[in-house]
Amino acid sequence: MPNDPRAVRDYVDIIKGDFELYIRDIQSYFRCLEEERVRAFEEAREVSQEYGRFLEDLGE
Repeated sequence: MPNDPRAVRDYVDIIKGDFELYIRDIQSYFRCLEEERVRAFEEAREVSQEYGRFLEDLGE
């Protein structure tokens, strides 16, 4: 960000565009993280269930 108010006015469109691009990209990144968290949680649940069945088959 420029410190000079005149520079801010001169580059307002570029600054706005950069900010909007950043917000769009960070939101996409957060959505990706959330999707991976959900996927990993489901995988852990399935593995835990399989392990429980394994223990039951062993009689433990």
